[in-house]
Amino acid sequence: MSDVSKETVHPVVSRLRGGSNQARVRDHNERLVLSLVRRNEALSRAEIARLSGLSAQTVTVIMRSLEDDALLLRGAPKRGKVGQPSIPMRLNPEGAFSIGLKVGRRSADLVLMDFVGTVKQRLRIAYTFPCTVDIVQFAKKGARKFMNGLPPDFRHRMAGIGIAIPFELWNWGEQVGAPAHEMDAWRNFDLTAAIHEATQLPVYLENDATAGCGAELVLGRGREFENFCYLYIGFFIGGGIVLNNNVFSGPTGNAGAFGALPVSGSGPAYEPLIERASVFVLEQMLLDKGQDPSILWLHPSRWGDLGEELDIWIAGVAQSLAIAIVATCSVIDFGAVIIDGGCPDAVRKRIVKATASELKRMNATGIRPVTVYAGSIGPNAPAMGGAILPIVSRYFINQTAIYN
Repeated sequence: MSDVSKETVHPVVSRLRGGSNQARVRDHNERLVLSLVRRNEALSRAEIARLSGLSAQTVTVIMRSLEDDALLLRGAPKRGKVGQPSIPMRLNPEGAFSIGLKVGRRSADLVLMDFVGTVKQRLRIAYTFPCTVDIVQFAKKGARKFMNGLPPDFRHRMAGIGIAIPFELWNWGEQVGAPAHEMDAWRNFDLTAAIHEATQLPVYLENDATAGCGAELVLGRGREFENFCYLYIGFFIGGGIVLNNNVFSGPTGNAGAFGALPVSGSGPAYEPLIERASVFVLEQMLLDKGQDPSILWLHPSRWGDLGEELDIWIAGVAQSLAIAIVATCSVIDFGAVIIDGGCPDAVRKRIVKATASELKRMNATGIRPVTVYAGSIGPNAPAMGGAILPIVSRYFINQTAIYN
C-alpha cells in the first residue's frame, strides 16, 4: 500500500526559482523545468536557465532527458538577428495521463486527463446517495476502460487516480435523504486503499471544492489572478482560497469551507450559506412543486426549463453570496471572486450577474471593490482537480506540501 497517499494540488507559484546543479537534486530540477514550461506554455533553454537559476549546461542535460522521456516536445525554431535559433520546448500532451474521480452526493464523475489538462474521456453515474461499493466498482470499471483505450505503449504513462470527495461525507445523510447506516459506512471506509486495490494505481485524495479550486487555478481563468476567492455551487456550496498563486488548504485541508458562513435567513435568525446557496435547495424547491429534480444530476450542463423556481433560487443564491463575499474580503484583501458550479453555463453567468448587482447594493465601505467572475470549467471542475493530483505528485513542484 506504499503507493496510497494523500497529496494536495497546486504547484504553480509566482516565481519558480531555487534550482541546483547537484546531481542529488536532479529530480527537483526536472520538476522545476517542467513547472516553468507548463506555466509559460513554451520556453527555450536560455529562458529556462534565466528563470530557474540553473546553468545552461544543466538545463541542456535536463531538457534532453525530458525530451527522451517524451515529456517535452520541440517547437519550431525561432531565429533572431544573430546566433543560433532558439527552440521553444512545450509539454507533450501524451507524455503522461491521469484519472480524476469526483464523488458527490447525487453523482460521481470519472475523467481521463492528459499532461496538459485536456479531458480525453469522461464517465458519469447518478444515484440517490453514494454507496461505497458502487463508487469503487465505478472507479475500477472506468479506469480499466480508460487504460484499455490508451495505446499499449502509453499505459505506463498513467500517473494515478486523484479523488475529489466531500470531507466527512457521512455527516450529510439527512440532506441527501440516505439511510443512516448507508452514509455511516463512509465513516471508517478507507477509499484510497479500496481504489488502489481495485485499480493497482497510485491514489491521492483531496476535498472536492478544494480540488475544483485547483482546477480553476491551473487550467482555468484562475491563472489571471495571483489571489482570489473561489466559490463552487454544487449539491452543497464549497470553495477555496488562492494566495500568491497557490491554493491555501489550511492545516486540515478545510480552508475555504464557505458553507458554514452565517448569512441572513428568512427571519431574524442567521443560516449557514450551505442552506441558502446550494443546489440541494433548488432540488427541494422542485420537489415541493411536484417536479422531477433528477435533471440537475443527470445533465448538469443542461437543465432545460425549470420555471420560476430557478429564478427564485438564483435570486436567493446571489443575495447570500454577496454577504459571504463581503465577509470574506473583509478578512483577506481579495479583489477577485470566481464563482463556478455544477450547473449550466447560462445559469452560472446569471448567478454571477445577480451577485454583482447585489454587491453594488451592499455597504462595503472599508474594502476595495470586488469583481465577480464566472468560472471557466463548470461541472467537471472537482474531477479535473482530482486528476491534477497524480500529475503534480509525479512531475511538478508542489509548493503547498507544508499543509499536508
